[in-house]
Amino acid sequence: MKSNIAGRIAQIVPTMLLVSVLVFCLQQLMPGDPALVLAGEERGDPRVLAQIRAELWLDQPLIAQYFHWIGRVLHGDLGFSWHIRQPVVALVMQKLPVTLQLGGMAFVIAVLIGVPTGIVAAVYRNRFWDYVANAVGLAGLSTPNFWLGIMMILLFSVNLGWLPPSGFVPLSEDWHQSLATTIMPAFVLGNAIAAVLMRHTRSAMLSALDQDYIRTARAKGLSNWHVLTRHALRNALMPVVTLGALELGALLSGAVLTEQVFSIPGFGKMTVDAVFNRDFPVVQGVVLVTAFLFVMLNLAADLLYVVINPRLRRS
Repeated sequence: MKSNIAGRIAQIVPTMLLVSVLVFCLQQLMPGDPALVLAGEERGDPRVLAQIRAELWLDQPLIAQYFHWIGRVLHGDLGFSWHIRQPVVALVMQKLPVTLQLGGMAFVIAVLIGVPTGIVAAVYRNRFWDYVANAVGLAGLSTPNFWLGIMMILLFSVNLGWLPPSGFVPLSEDWHQSLATTIMPAFVLGNAIAAVLMRHTRSAMLSALDQDYIRTARAKGLSNWHVLTRHALRNALMPVVTLGALELGALLSGAVLTEQVFSIPGFGKMTVDAVFNRDFPVVQGVVLVTAFLFVMLNLAADLLYVVINPRLRRS
């Protein structure tokens, strides 16, 4: 297992290098000229455009632009936002905690709903609670996030007045108000993930419950609770952990619509604004940070395998 973990760590550098090449090359396909956007009212002056292109290395070949950018990245400099006029690192440090809090809350909600529901559905398969769990899971997969968000705002903010309809308050300022502003968007994001986790947990539990070691454990006289928690669930959680790591990464990078609906100044909103403004350094920085988070989450899932299944420690 140690060799597998070491191999995964060794893959981080080439993976991030490949991501950097892809994001740099693909964004060149975006229509429009960043120099025209930055020039503003002076976009008709060729000297102004030439000066902007020279300052941003836009007049250099793509290979020179890439090595100039990646060299700065290796020194911890993600560049300077062309539109906001701030360092990209500062923008990332400002927006990332917002998305981390939102994604973390959504993932906790998804796990608390999806995993127990999947276990119940597997234990009571083809019975009432299995049908209810599958119906709820299908509804969660079918409901668009933006529609659910709007409906929750109308119910809990407009009609009942229990929660604020939009905005964000950091935990460090007021934890109560922070939870109030993030509970609805977190539930909207966690709703779909809970449905996916429920279906995978049910499938994994059904597969585990049909194994010979489960029948042996029951033949020994072990309680049903002991068989479910110590034998079936431990083995069933392996694919669920893998899925959970991927879904958490997707939460951190794909909360664009939800952040727009609830006016949350997170990673998703910043990325959309950067794309529309042709702010290439911000787009590059966000994609690199997101890719790094994905890689680290998958590494964390590999480490969690060892905790769940002790047999892997000897492999």
